[in-house]
Amino acid sequence: QLVESGGGLVQPGGSLGLSCVVSGFTLDSYVIGWFRQAPGEGREGVSCFSNSDGTTFYKDSVKGRYTISRNNGDKTITAHLRISNVQPEDTGVYYCVIDPVGITHRQPCSGEPAVAYVWGQGTQVTVSS
Repeated sequence: QLVESGGGLVQPGGSLGLSCVVSGFTLDSYVIGWFRQAPGEGREGVSCFSNSDGTTFYKDSVKGRYTISRNNGDKTITAHLRISNVQPEDTGVYYCVIDPVGITHRQPCSGEPAVAYVWGQGTQVTVSS
């Protein structure tokens, strides 16, 4: 189960935090992250973390403004995405995703294979003045 929170309306130049609590998996090796679907576009991976090798992926266009982090609980993992200096192009639905067995660790956030991912319900982020 993936439960997302955060999102909403934010002014350009502001900051925003998204969170996702993951439960119900046995997570020894996993990839966790965030995809974004802009209006009229497909879903794209913006930031992912692979615990098998500790690598973090950021889409080029968000580097320097997006920060992914996670906290390990007793039986849960919470993923966070911090967006700084938000821009209109950050508008979209943000989905928390997890690959609970880590098969995508060599290409985190690629979206392939699609069957590897479990998706959250999505949370809307709208950047507007």
